[in-house]
Amino acid sequence: MKNILCFGDSNTFGADPSCMGKRHPYSVRWTGRLQKELGEGFYVIEEGLGGRTTVWDDPLDPNRSGLAFLPVALQSHRPLDLVVLSLGTNDCKRMFCASPQEIAIGMEKLVQTVQRFPFENSSPQILIVAPILMGNSMKECPFVSLDEESAEKVKQLAPLYQDIARRYKCAFVNAAAVAKPGCDQVHMDADSHASLSRKMAEVIRSIL
Repeated sequence: MKNILCFGDSNTFGADPSCMGKRHPYSVRWTGRLQKELGEGFYVIEEGLGGRTTVWDDPLDPNRSGLAFLPVALQSHRPLDLVVLSLGTNDCKRMFCASPQEIAIGMEKLVQTVQRFPFENSSPQILIVAPILMGNSMKECPFVSLDEESAEKVKQLAPLYQDIARRYKCAFVNAAAVAKPGCDQVHMDADSHASLSRKMAEVIRSIL
């Protein structure tokens, strides 16, 4: 059994853009679809949390630092063959004032956390996922911490993440190449979850 930990934010959680506060069914979420695509012999562990960042603490939304929780997830879900790191959107919130380069350093810290974790056997491989872009109508976005500047920052993350993947010998997927936000400008609709799951399955089969 190949164990895959999907560590991400609300798009891994499956937030439904058409109904704030609701969640897509498991069969619609990219993680659930990924489990079906990969089939027997793979176990997809869904660890998504709305508002999760790479390293930042949000005073308005506590317990969202990925760096703080990742070691717990690694410990509780071991043994692992692959860790998928899919974060960065929430790092673009106005309150953090983080540049794309600083957000990339946050992702690098997560990669280092996985590679330095004291696993009993071999360390899992890592797949870095650059987030989908935000929509073109951010004034209609219901999330007050995200704005047009946030949308511009997200656009710059993919090449920075890809460089981290190269330097740390990780796999890489640019989610924006296959998926896009729904009506709330941030979260994926069912079609994008399906597209992302197909791409993820293709990459994962090539590395496991």
